[in-house]
Amino acid sequence: MSTSVWERALGADVESLHPNLRAYFAAPPAGSVGRGTGTYDVAGSRHRLLRPLLAFLATRSILFPEYGTGIPFTVRNDSRVDGRLRGRRTFAFPGRERVMIDEMRIVEGRVHDFLGGRGGLEVELIAGVDDAALAVTSRRLWLHLRSLRVPLPRVATVRLREAWRDGSQHVDVTLSSPLLGVWFEYRGSFDYRYEQSIG
Repeated sequence: MSTSVWERALGADVESLHPNLRAYFAAPPAGSVGRGTGTYDVAGSRHRLLRPLLAFLATRSILFPEYGTGIPFTVRNDSRVDGRLRGRRTFAFPGRERVMIDEMRIVEGRVHDFLGGRGGLEVELIAGVDDAALAVTSRRLWLHLRSLRVPLPRVATVRLREAWRDGSQHVDVTLSSPLLGVWFEYRGSFDYRYEQSIG
């Protein structure tokens, strides 16, 4: 695999990323997995009314109903030979771990993120570079029901910004809606490395 999902989506703009981010978003060394550890300054949702929905989504490893500060987390990224990138993020809330799983693929030249253990929620992402950082905004959503791919209204907008500053990698993700504002978020910093894959 010569190019990663993000390199294919960004094209020549990948050269405008901070050098440390270029290495992170490039294709990993053959036979390796990426592992990150860090702390989220904030993670989760403050909206109590959304907890039943978020609790259901937690059973699908998409989102979760907890909210906290100073939350330790780990991430594991596995790249497939066809270019897909599968991620598993573990949030260590006091007394409970929550997991988010996703898989990124290129669909018609753009990154599509398939959220959940079964990829039941698909999000089309528009990626660019802003001040040497990766800047991503969602465009369209689909729900996968067995063999059906059902378009959804834009009930939420996903925004991601990944930057390198003060010697570490910082990520800031928000989900927002016109009526609720930001209703789910996580942001913090982490260290990342590649390890030889053992399966």
